[in-house]
Amino acid sequence: MKYLVPFLLMLGACVPDETIGAYAINGQNYHLTELNGKPAPFTATIRFEPKGKITGKAPCNRYFTVSEDPYPWLKIGPIGATKVACPDLKNEALYFETLESMTLAEASGPVLILSNDDGDEMVFRIPN
Repeated sequence: MKYLVPFLLMLGACVPDETIGAYAINGQNYHLTELNGKPAPFTATIRFEPKGKITGKAPCNRYFTVSEDPYPWLKIGPIGATKVACPDLKNEALYFETLESMTLAEASGPVLILSNDDGDEMVFRIPN
């Protein structure tokens, strides 16, 4: 019995990462370039880490969240963020609301497209 717990811990460590973090370029900031087919009206970034961890910078605040669904599925939320006030809080609320509504991800090198069944789309790119 004393060997069962370490064995189970090792077994859990062997499970491959199937989240968006395993398919996006880890450790790189993707910059929002388009929102619903138009140039993004504000600046924001998103960054993927292993095991579904997501961080970024919205128009005003840094944020963090997770998505543990297997790629290409995406379920973001809840989003935690710092609480710095700025004139762009309205766009920040729009960004978070839109980001939380995304259900699909497509990562192709420096381009990341998030979308949902309602036709909303967010395009992010890693700058050259």
